[in-house]
Amino acid sequence: MTKPALADLEAFAAVARHRSFRRAALERGVSPALLSQTLRRLEGQLGLVLLRRTTRSVAPTTAGEQLLQQLSPALEQIRDAVDRVNLHRGSPMGLLRINAPAPVAQFLLAPLVAEFLRTHPQVEMEITAEAAKIDLVQAGFDAGVRFESDLDQDVVAVPIGPPQRYAVVAAPAYLMNLPPPQVPADLADHACIRRRFQGGSLFVWSFYRRGQTVRVEPSGPLTVNDAQIAVNAAVAGLGIAYVHEQYARRELHEGALVRLLQDWSPGLGQPFLYYPRQRYVPAALRAFIDFAKARAAVPAES
Repeated sequence: MTKPALADLEAFAAVARHRSFRRAALERGVSPALLSQTLRRLEGQLGLVLLRRTTRSVAPTTAGEQLLQQLSPALEQIRDAVDRVNLHRGSPMGLLRINAPAPVAQFLLAPLVAEFLRTHPQVEMEITAEAAKIDLVQAGFDAGVRFESDLDQDVVAVPIGPPQRYAVVAAPAYLMNLPPPQVPADLADHACIRRRFQGGSLFVWSFYRRGQTVRVEPSGPLTVNDAQIAVNAAVAGLGIAYVHEQYARRELHEGALVRLLQDWSPGLGQPFLYYPRQRYVPAALRAFIDFAKARAAVPAES
């Protein structure tokens, strides 16, 4: 039997972990067709079927699951060994993959990463915007950004930015013939611009004041899957939107939108960069953690 190449084993582990040729191909920077060819070659060398493939899904066979369980710690040790070598270089290098909610990725991470990469030219970074809570290791990420209420106990978390808030907004023209809502229950009398998550569920609006939490399932003529579309629809006078305040910052400043229910608008809290507890933190990740902590400690300009 021909000994399988390490790259082929890594390719198998990526497909088995993601249960998707497309997502594994994105992670490895190759085409799904090339990845499929690699897996067929590996299975031919081993004389075993490692993956069950259908038109809609991919899943490891019993042999594939056993191979993945034995490969995962070995591949992790190899990655650690390579990262340890990076400590002997003048500066960190390698790829960092970070998962974060879209507004945090857009308004906080993007400028932070741009500055970091200018000072660490041998590091590459990939940011994935995703609202759902994930298993970082299972999904192949080095770190993520979430708010404190979403963090597990077994992770290391570092605050990296100011507290974030939601905003309830509408156009002045929309409110000309309707009284603005005074409490969340008043939203039942208004057209709300709803948002649907990628998984299919609708975004429930949460409000908080003086220890009281109120959740509202909005109703209205428009449902979107993007916060910026919701803002644009609100500017057009279609109804009331509930978005991260940064999405509506310019429109609020220019008067195209006004803010509603400010006493009830909940804070998301401070965002945290988090990563799994492990004996060794890769040099590139350590450098980014230190960089983010230093930037977070700098007071914002008034």
